[in-house]
Amino acid sequence: MNTSLEVRIAGKPSTRFWLELFGNSAQFSIANILFELFHEGVEVMIHPDVYALVGASVAQAYFLSKPSFGSPLHRLVGNLIGPLIYTLVEVLVEGSSFFSSPNHIAYWVFALLIGLCQAYRALGHGLFGEIVLVLENMIRTSILFFMYALFEIYANSQQTTSLQTFFDDRSHRFIATAVLLLGLGLGLANLTSERYLDLLRQTSVQLRTFSEWLLGRHLLARVIADPTALKLMRTQRVVLFMDIRKFTAWSEAQSPEAVVSLLSQYYQVAEAVLNQFPIIKSKLSADEVLVVFSSADDALAAAAKLREQICGLLAPMQLGVGIGVHAGPVVEGLLGSGDVKFYDVIGDTVNTAKRIESQARAGEVLISQTVHDLALAPLQPGAAQEISVKGKTEPLTVYAI
Repeated sequence: MNTSLEVRIAGKPSTRFWLELFGNSAQFSIANILFELFHEGVEVMIHPDVYALVGASVAQAYFLSKPSFGSPLHRLVGNLIGPLIYTLVEVLVEGSSFFSSPNHIAYWVFALLIGLCQAYRALGHGLFGEIVLVLENMIRTSILFFMYALFEIYANSQQTTSLQTFFDDRSHRFIATAVLLLGLGLGLANLTSERYLDLLRQTSVQLRTFSEWLLGRHLLARVIADPTALKLMRTQRVVLFMDIRKFTAWSEAQSPEAVVSLLSQYYQVAEAVLNQFPIIKSKLSADEVLVVFSSADDALAAAAKLREQICGLLAPMQLGVGIGVHAGPVVEGLLGSGDVKFYDVIGDTVNTAKRIESQARAGEVLISQTVHDLALAPLQPGAAQEISVKGKTEPLTVYAI
């Protein structure tokens, strides 16, 4: 996978953490801290309750922000981490009296309800999942109303002797209605945002696929990390060419479908091999493969692996590949007009690598003297040989490996 692009689509770990903390895990904790602050006074800030709540929220947010966890069970259990940690800490401090406070019990109730909503949505149940998303937001806003009602019970006990008495107060009816409609509005807004984000994610995946077709997976990763990687520049590269021997003659005797089928397998095997190495650029054209490396050792290891895998694929058709590797200066980057551009490498190094490949027999890898000298890994090359190639006045020294 394209790691840099995946990170941008999914979000950085820190971004996911803060969104999870303030968008979910810390909401009841903040309401509870405010309740205790106004009910008991500022001295509550020196009690362990506040710090236990904060720590529990942080731990829960950390667990739920992990992208590797997204199952329904993970969402349900994750939302119970906060109240569990808070309960364990407070029971050690207050003992069984902890459970006599309605807000402590409410923490578990709201966490369970939100966890169930998120678990159901993780199953991806279409319209019902969207309804549950709206319901989840209404549950969240009802935290505020619950804490307000609890505060009124302690502050104005005469107005809260019964549910009817409580709602006889117009201000209480106003708060209840406002919270209900606020939750509904937030739920619908969140639903719209989720739909839009899903569309953006799908579009990003499609754009990533199209970009990989044009640039290649490895180059796309570089561009995402550093946009200047596309500009034209002169640099040292190692260029590998691979071509199927006798492919034209074989193709003439085959149906177009058989030719396309073989090429598809050829590309798939080549891509699977090249994905194991840090390549700069790869390009497939008919039966020819061009690969650009920054390291001679990577190019040689890839050449050996390609020969092994591709020759095994082509052997039943009595075909094979020749591979040539050369190193030197190239100019690489975006080429083209103002409207149409493509990423490529040009220079005599590329042409020479192609000429060396054209001299390789089926199942043979030929490397230039430059590549031979650059290689750090031990080689077992054949004897040096000189070949004459088109466009060169002097013979080239090559080695078969």
